[in-house]
Parts: sequence; C-alpha cells; structure tokens
Amino acid sequence: MPRHFALLPAAGVGARMGAGHPKQYLDIHGRPMIWHSLRAFERHPAIDQVYVVLSAADGWWADYDWSAFAKLTVLRCGGATRAESVANGLRAMAGEVGAEDWVLVHDAARPCLSPVLLDKLLAELAGDAVGGILAAPVADTLKRANEGQRIQETVSREELWAAQTPQMFRHALLLQALEQAGTAVTDEASALEYLGLSPRLVESDLTNLKVTYPRDLEVAAWLLGG
Repeated sequence: MPRHFALLPAAGVGARMGAGHPKQYLDIHGRPMIWHSLRAFERHPAIDQVYVVLSAADGWWADYDWSAFAKLTVLRCGGATRAESVANGLRAMAGEVGAEDWVLVHDAARPCLSPVLLDKLLAELAGDAVGGILAAPVADTLKRANEGQRIQETVSREELWAAQTPQMFRHALLLQALEQAGTAVTDEASALEYLGLSPRLVESDLTNLKVTYPRDLEVAAWLLGG
C-alpha cells in the first residue's frame, strides 16, 4: 500500500502581510502559524512523515519549540519560488519515499485544515491514477478590471473552482511534472496539467483559508478557537 507524506514549502517571505518576518511565523494563539498547519498532519494516523522546506537562511525556525512533532523533518533547501522549493523538497526526501507514495503539498499559511477535509481528500483520491486537490466552487460574481480599476466585464463563474491545499500526487509523477513544467507554475496541479493530466477536484470549503492579508490572521484565529 502506498504511504502518505506531507510536504510544506515554507521558504517565502509573505510580503503582502507587511510583517517584519515571514508570515508563517506570525502568531496565532501563542504559536507560529506554521505550527497549526503542521499539526493537522502530525495528528493524522495516515500521515507517515511531515517535511517542511525552509530557506537555508531562515533564522526564525530555531526560536520555537517543535518538540510536540514526532513526525517532523526539516529540509533547508528552499528555492526562489514555491515550485522550486517543492521540487527541492521532493528530491531531498526521495531516499525515504517510494515513487508511488503519495505526497500532500500544503501551504504553510493554511493553518485551519480540518481532520474532516483531510480525511475526505485521502478517501476520494485513494485509488486515483492522477491525484488531486482540495478546492472550493467559486460562489462570488467575478469581475475583470481594466487599467483604471473599473469593471471591464463580468466573468462567468460556471465550472470555476478556487484551488486550495493539500494537493496530493505520487512522488515520482509530481517531481517529473515540476521538472518539466519549470518554476513558473503557481501550484502542483498546474504542473500536472502541463503534462496533459487532469487532477481531480475534491470539494472543500472556505474554512480552509489561506492567510494572505492581515485581516485573514484574525479569521484564522477565530476558526482555530482558543
């Protein structure tokens, strides 16, 4: 049976948050945000190991206590882009992970992943030949803006989904896709699409939010409770 490994790229700086340090270390209930993101995988019995990819120059990680994480391995091989960090992480973990093992790539800035959504992703993709991602159907009316920030047109939301993470693919296939697609892709599913494959969409919801702007941090804290 294939095993399951989590991989969290955390080499970015989170410029849109306007903080003085990478956003994965922003505080939520007395712990860095990435602590909460890691915990979802640490406590799930189907996850064999959890890898976090940091920048070699990361000077914040050592300031925190990670002793609660028995499955955690730190890889200081982060790249200039998300795709590069993920590809570097996949290469670094290759000696411990089989070609057909599943890798669940998750945003360090998605601290509210619930056990229910993780269970759903694992169950729906268990026998899938390609893999897939958590995603939420787009509910809002979409507008395309012109250069003056005025509405140019209304865009149909039919069949549109907002991609989330985890994004779950076989180790060898994902590495092949990233190596062929290059570092311009913004998520792992895009790399699989580059190979001509169609990842599956597993319906999620907006509680699995990505912290991008300062107000998002307040919402994440509320969702995680005290």
